[in-house]
Amino acid sequence: MDYKKELHFTEKLLHNLRLDMRYITEETVQTASATRSVGLQHLLNYEFDDSTLFELVQKQCKPNTFYRIKTPLLSNFFLFRLPDITQPTFAYIGPYTLAPISKQEILNVAEQYHVAAGNFPQLEQFFMDIPLLSDENTLLSLLYTLGEYLWGDADNFSVMEDFQMPSHIPEAVLPIPEAQSPEEALLSIHIMEQRYEIEQKLIHAVSNGQVHKAELYLSHLSTQQFERRSDNPLRDMKNYAIIMNTLLRKAVENAAVHPIHLHAISSQYARKIELLTSQTAFHALAKEMVRKYCLLVKNHSLKGYSILVRKVITNIIYDLTADLSLKAQAAQLNVNPSYLSTLFKKETGQTLTEFVNHKRVEHAILLLNSTDMQIQVIAQYCGIPDVNYFTKTFKKIVGKTPKEYRESITNH
Repeated sequence: MDYKKELHFTEKLLHNLRLDMRYITEETVQTASATRSVGLQHLLNYEFDDSTLFELVQKQCKPNTFYRIKTPLLSNFFLFRLPDITQPTFAYIGPYTLAPISKQEILNVAEQYHVAAGNFPQLEQFFMDIPLLSDENTLLSLLYTLGEYLWGDADNFSVMEDFQMPSHIPEAVLPIPEAQSPEEALLSIHIMEQRYEIEQKLIHAVSNGQVHKAELYLSHLSTQQFERRSDNPLRDMKNYAIIMNTLLRKAVENAAVHPIHLHAISSQYARKIELLTSQTAFHALAKEMVRKYCLLVKNHSLKGYSILVRKVITNIIYDLTADLSLKAQAAQLNVNPSYLSTLFKKETGQTLTEFVNHKRVEHAILLLNSTDMQIQVIAQYCGIPDVNYFTKTFKKIVGKTPKEYRESITNH
């Protein structure tokens, strides 16, 4: 049975959750923490016996079974045996954790393995980098789909938790030095650089209004542990959310979105952040923030426009009921009306009147969807007191009169 493509696809999906899928064979034995804990092993001064580990896996790992494993080092894995292969081949997914690892838990590990005080920051950094899954159901759904392909019907495989890991890792034979080795320092720096690189990619995606890219980078960040700056995990989450709100606001500012919009959205999320009560709520709010800031760029970015045209568009957005005629805008900006008309059409692809009418109709659609206002009142809120002209303009752009549009959304 050939399932290389399916495994490769699964690996890519897991990568988006910051999870690794690795393989163990008799020829190339790997430890369950091969990619993330080599430095940690050195820090704790222990090593797994590869041959013993493989014997343990081969003895306990039954066919058609996913094993959920909790290791002594505060992390989780899934382990399973691949079918129809001449030599025994096992796959493991992880490490990950389902809850933030507290500083006290890390201190307990440090005490158990006699980690010197000078090495504790590196130990803490490793644990902070273990992917944090707010909901294991996403991973389980992925595994069930893979299991159905590997073994057929869902009744043909199971998820077990009876895999017996060693109860402890042998204590260090040699004392761990107080001084940080160059390798440890470089590894800690690399982890930190990775985190900041993801943040920069997130900011760049938001500043370009790229929702899907931004959500992908956010998923990488949201699976990371938070840096512990207080004894209150909820306060730490709120602090990180405040930082994220600031970063996203600056990203949107770089896209030349007017401060009117920035102030409104950042203030809204500042209030929501202080109302957070759980880690799940934080992740939901972070996703909402990224999406809304991206949409702000897509809908209100003035990047690429000249200063003059930016000022005109800002005036239009700020007050749709004002006098937005070409003559009034040119007088306000102290420029020639003909010059302003030519420049505006060149940069926006619309005449000033067309642009204003589209913005007024957009606002009318919002009010028709969200209020029970009479159409005459909506026309006034959109800056067109003449309801007949308002109806004519609305139908020209939307294809329906305001009344017909309202009836169509009511029927749905």
